[in-house]
Order: sequence, then structure tokens, then C-alpha cells
Amino acid sequence: METGLPRALVPAGYGGGEHRLQDVLGAIAALAFHDGSAAWCAMIAATTGLTAARLPAEWAERIYGDPAAVTGGFAMPSTTAEAVDGGVLVTGRWPWGSGTYHCTWIGGGCLLGDGPSAPFVFFERDQVRLLDTWHVSGLRGSGSTDYEVERAFVPSGRWADLRDPPRVDGPLYRFPFMGALALGVCSVTVGLARRAQHELVELAGGKRPAGSARTLAERPTVQAAVARAEAGWRSAWAFVGEVVAEAWDAASEGEPLGDEHKRLIRLAATNVTWSSAEAVDLMYNAGGGSSIHEASALQRVFRDIHVATQHGMVAERTYEPVGRMALGLPTDTALL
Repeated sequence: METGLPRALVPAGYGGGEHRLQDVLGAIAALAFHDGSAAWCAMIAATTGLTAARLPAEWAERIYGDPAAVTGGFAMPSTTAEAVDGGVLVTGRWPWGSGTYHCTWIGGGCLLGDGPSAPFVFFERDQVRLLDTWHVSGLRGSGSTDYEVERAFVPSGRWADLRDPPRVDGPLYRFPFMGALALGVCSVTVGLARRAQHELVELAGGKRPAGSARTLAERPTVQAAVARAEAGWRSAWAFVGEVVAEAWDAASEGEPLGDEHKRLIRLAATNVTWSSAEAVDLMYNAGGGSSIHEASALQRVFRDIHVATQHGMVAERTYEPVGRMALGLPTDTALL
């Protein structure tokens, strides 16, 4: 992509790529095959770029007009902003600051006063303090550390309410922000699943377990594991492709996506995430003792994917609201 992944979803009017969402998801998955942490950072930057369509034009140009702009942050509100002349003062702390070490602007979800408004406010890089909290099992290179600000001044308008209609129109910006984020997350996991299968196939052709005359590749249990893993992640990824294509067609007709599109987007994203994790587990277990060594990509992929599954957009609890909707039960769709 000409503009690169971090700006792939920024409106073209601000110098971004404004690419089709399905193309960006494919690029994220391809990058994750090579490195999960790099793909995670690129995914966060790309999806955060969607906020440019909801910012006032002057601030969208200021933040995203720089060709080197990279943005990130945590969208859920973690603090309440204090109204002052010309803007707000913000003191707060946010977790999961993926990619913040190389961001030019860093955002955080805030509540504004006593009302329902909970915008994503943007801080200049030098207003933010990054904390040394990212000591984890997987996705270590994503640098998803906590971060904080203290009485940071944010001028009026330097925020995007993710629930409001976009200021820049187009099919890309008619997708729900949370749904697009969930799709980005699951794209990383399917890339990891592909890498695990690739690594196991490479290993299986030459490895002979102790006491065995046959290679791993010649063992029926390994053959079945490879087939099950591939069927799992490929069919789940195909479901994502089908849902995104249908939603894109609907968005291209000029209407916001309805609850059923939102439901299917979240269902498909969660499904491929957990199908990919199952595929990685199959490949990790099939690799036997070889899988545990630091030199093996299988152990890194195993750790990475089991961190990715804990992201709130694709966590197992996501199945509950989408299942409630399928059953016709009243469901809060605000976060879909």
C-alpha cells in the first residue's frame, strides 16, 4: 500500500490511503505471518486512523496531515475531563497502549462532564508519560504499556466521539469503529495461525521423535492435526471475508450499517480469533518438545496468540451478546 499500514484507513483528503477495509485486513494478516507484534502495532495505528473521519477538519489535518503520523491509544473512557476555557484538562491512566512508543499522537477515552459523551481525546506526544508495565508472555514487541497524563490541556475539538456520524463520508467510515477494531485484531490471529501451520510443516518433514522410525509428517495423528488446523482457520477467515464483503456492499449504498451487520462482524471476528488459537494449539502440540525452545517460532506464535485472544473486542464473552441478538432477546449494542 502506497501510504503504508499506519495510515491505510485515514481519509484520502488528509493524505491517507482510505483503502477498502478488506484489503487492509489482508495486509495485517500477511504481516502477522512474519511478526505478530509488528502486525499488532500496525493494526492499532491503522484502526486508530479511522478517528480522522470523526475529527473536526482542522484537527484531522493537524494530526494526520504529516505523512509520518502514527496514532494509537485506548478508546474506552478511563477518566473524566475537566472543562476549562478553550478546552479540557485531563488527568488519567490507560492500559494497553500498543505501539505508543512510536506514536506521534496518543489518544485516550474520556468522559466529558456528567453527560453520555465519551470521546477519544488526542494528546501531544510530550504530554504523555509511558509506564514500564508491559512484562507479559506474548506480543512483547508491541510495547502495549500503560500510559498516563496529568492535567494535560486538550483544545476544544481535539477529540472524536466514536458514536457520532462521521464528518467524512464513505463506505469505510460507515463501519462501526469497534467492529473495525475487532476485525483488525482477528486479522493478526489468522496470520499467526498460518505461521504456526507453516512452521509445523517445515519441522515435520525432518523430525523423527525419539524411538520412532517415522518422521512427524508420516504420523497419522500429525496429519489429522494439520488438516483440522487448516480447515479451522481457513473456514473462519472465509466467514470474515463474506461478512465484510456484505457489509461493504451495504455501506457503499450510502446507509449506516444496521445491528445485524454489526452482530455478524463481531461474531466473525471472535470466531476466527478462537479458531486460529485452536489451530496454533494443534500445531504447537504436534511439534512436541521442539515447540518449547526459544529458537522455535512455534513457541512465540503460541504466546502471541494467547495474548491476542484476551483483547476485549474478541474475548469469549463476545459470543454472549451476539448470541442474545440471534435469539431475539433485548441486547445493548452500543459497544458493537
